Amino acid sequence: MKKNTFSTKGLTKVYGEGRSAVHALRGVDLDIPEGEIVVLLGPSGSGKSTLLNIIGGLDRATEGDAFFQDQNLSQMTDKELTRYRRDHVGFVFQFYNLMPSLTAHENVELVTEIARDPMDPDEALAMVGLRERVDHFPAQLSGGEQQRVAIARAVAKNPTVLFCDEPTGALDSTTGRAVLNVLKDVNEKLGATVMIVTHAASQAAMADRVIHFADGAIREVVVNKNKLTPEEIDW
Repeated sequence: MKKNTFSTKGLTKVYGEGRSAVHALRGVDLDIPEGEIVVLLGPSGSGKSTLLNIIGGLDRATEGDAFFQDQNLSQMTDKELTRYRRDHVGFVFQFYNLMPSLTAHENVELVTEIARDPMDPDEALAMVGLRERVDHFPAQLSGGEQQRVAIARAVAKNPTVLFCDEPTGALDSTTGRAVLNVLKDVNEKLGATVMIVTHAASQAAMADRVIHFADGAIREVVVNKNKLTPEEIDW
């Protein structure tokens, strides 16, 4: 039986107070088995990114508990959360967040200098198909190549879990499929749990597990028996 990478119990997040309060999460109970590709699906404002931020150690819940393996993230100090993010978590965002004055190699190297058990930066870039582009600056790379540098930067930490918030949101279908293939390879080759936040329903077909969000709550969890490859997905 698989262990869980994450479990949440009654996870609640409220922004503001009184009549203007926004309930971003409403008592979410969830288990994420280790080593899966998980898609969090739902419209903007449904709570999926809030959940990702809490279990990624970037935000704190108002109420409830979030566990990484057997560690309660909700009870960690800020210093402990920083160590958790450094040692276990890789982040990939929609808008790359690369340093424009650094080469692809140097952008990845920034993370490996503080990681516990890092990959070689060029090995990480080769894994995402950029072996020949290591000395290029972001302005010399396409959007898809920049996103793959961002993924290489995240996976170079050898993370336990990779969080991807709308990783293909700014990409065309061909480039987007290439990025999804990289995430699939990271899952298979490194064994990392990959969590993808998206509003693109078609991408759910490549996931082991699809979590449907609406109004701060989980509406449905679907386990895919027959996953599609990124090439088979309708864009």
